Amino acid sequence: MSMLKDGDAAPHFTGTDENGQTISLSDFKGKKLILFFYPKDNTPGCTAEACNLRDNYELLREKGFDMLGVSPDSSKSHTGFKSKHNLPFSLLADTDKTVLKAFGAWGPKALYGKLFDGVNRSTFVIDEEGRIAKVFTKVKTGDHAKQILEAFE
Repeated sequence: MSMLKDGDAAPHFTGTDENGQTISLSDFKGKKLILFFYPKDNTPGCTAEACNLRDNYELLREKGFDMLGVSPDSSKSHTGFKSKHNLPFSLLADTDKTVLKAFGAWGPKALYGKLFDGVNRSTFVIDEEGRIAKVFTKVKTGDHAKQILEAFE
C-alpha cells in the first residue's frame, strides 16, 4: 500500500499499548492526534525523536495535540523504553505490522545497498474528524516537535 497523503481519511486501527490496554483511532475522536511511526525502541534516532516529543509534550498538548507512537516492538519492549526515557505518551505494539501497513509506513528500505522491508519513519497528524491533516516523511529526529508546530502555525 502506498503512503497516505494530506486530506485522506485516516485508516481505523485498534492495537495494544505498553500496558496491554486497547487503543483505537476512535479514542481520539474530536482531538488532533500526532501518530508517529518509528523503527525500534532504544536506538539512537528513535530515542532522539521520542525524547524530543517528550520534551515538547506539554507545548504540543497546549496546542491541542494528543500523541501516540507506533513501532513493531513488543509491549514489553515499549514498557522499558517508556520507563527509561520517561515518555508521557502511549506506545502501540504493532507486532503484526497491521497499523504500519495501513498507513503505508511499512515497506521497502535500503541500507548499505541492501533492500529489505522495514519501518519508514513517518508522522501523521490526524484532525478532529479523522482526516490526515499533515504527513511528515522527512522526520528530523532531534527537532520533530518544531517541524510539527511550524506546520500548524
